[in-house]
Amino acid sequence: MSEFAGRAVTVAGLGVSGGPAARALHRLGAAVTVVDGADHDRARAQAAELAPLGVTVRLGDGDTLPAGTELVVTTPGWKPSAPLFAAAAAAGVPVWGDVELAWRLRPPNAADWLAVTGTNGKTTAVKMLAEMLRAAGLRTAAVGNIGVPLVDVVTGGEPYDVLAVELSSYQLHWAPSVRAHSAAVLNLAPDHLDWHGSMAAYAADKGRIYEGNRVACVYNAADPATEELVRAAEVEEGCRAVGFTLGTPAPGQLGVVDGLLVDRAFVPDPQGTAQELAAVADVHPPAPHNVANGLAAAALARAYGAAPAAVREGLRAFRPEPHRIERVAETGGVTYVDDSKATNTHAAEASLAAYDGLVWIAGGLAKGATFDDLVAGAARRLHGAVLIGRDRALIADALAKHAPGVPVVDVDRTDSGAMAAAVAEAARLARAGDTVLLAPACASMDMFTNYNVRGDAFAAAVRELASGGPGGSG
Repeated sequence: MSEFAGRAVTVAGLGVSGGPAARALHRLGAAVTVVDGADHDRARAQAAELAPLGVTVRLGDGDTLPAGTELVVTTPGWKPSAPLFAAAAAAGVPVWGDVELAWRLRPPNAADWLAVTGTNGKTTAVKMLAEMLRAAGLRTAAVGNIGVPLVDVVTGGEPYDVLAVELSSYQLHWAPSVRAHSAAVLNLAPDHLDWHGSMAAYAADKGRIYEGNRVACVYNAADPATEELVRAAEVEEGCRAVGFTLGTPAPGQLGVVDGLLVDRAFVPDPQGTAQELAAVADVHPPAPHNVANGLAAAALARAYGAAPAAVREGLRAFRPEPHRIERVAETGGVTYVDDSKATNTHAAEASLAAYDGLVWIAGGLAKGATFDDLVAGAARRLHGAVLIGRDRALIADALAKHAPGVPVVDVDRTDSGAMAAAVAEAARLARAGDTVLLAPACASMDMFTNYNVRGDAFAAAVRELASGGPGGSG
């Protein structure tokens, strides 16, 4: 009999992972109620799919704990301070995340998890890792926060050897039991502080990924905070700390030498030898932060026993997701690049550092961020800036302080034509040889459904410009 048979379980939220969690729990005999504060067409459609199973769905009320609840399973994004969780705590009811549920539902002899988190680069590194593992002949998939619910994966019956798992800070907060084979924290920078409450709490949740690691804790040698998380973690005896760096690697690290990615960690003699894994040119695109993602993925693949050739083949096979430093077009000698996924200052900093001669399109929802350091670091490369979105004045202030000679255009509109206006202004400011870069350093929801829609709007405006449409030169 399932441990869930007859138990009253409340699932907090529908979203991507709520439906799979509710279905899995129902199959195991639980009496499932889903609560969600939303009550829109999509939520009602999801509720209609669950109703025939006997799952109760309560829309428009996410605050009240259903009577008799014995366990709450939450989807990512619900703040720890939510009234539902306060009610659960008062009633002595445990709260698990969907990742915690997936971990506990793994079958005997389940696939190992190679886990990745970080403020930026998670999806890229996980997809790189999955390609490396496939090249090594392993049955694998890129899962988790990447959009593939882990509950579906672990209960689906597919005989994977190993999983490349992306985990967000939200998911890690509610996943105390997860124990990965090996894990990586790519970087740490202020983000989602409204959810976590403080940078210390955010970092602590990221650090949970290292707990119980068996083989390797992979950290960023350029980001001491990630190494501190390794030092604080309780791991299995023999688990190693493995750094990655864009410089020459020390023993126990992976790094870059003369345009090559090399390994001085997973070799017989780390003190005296290094193993070539791939060329920087094998990374697409070969921007510095993307090379760092490749090194982190390579460290995890090597921790799992992948041969150097598999690392190289995996990097060559990888193609970045849309809206991540994506070259859209070149027209009039100016290159247009979409990095709409740069939704915070840390991501935008990496994107801006990849180019010289920039006209920067930025702005949106700042999420409590400040922009002084970002602008000061990029000032010498900026030939212009075009600002959009609700919190654009914060970026304008930073530009006035740290890049006073850079021309700035304020696009004071939020209608569907705002991005086209921004692209036209950027084209006016750009010189031959420049890059017009959409790296907003902000979330998108003030003007767009998500960063994908924002990036699509940018790409459409650029293509119209290149074709000689409004604002174009043909």
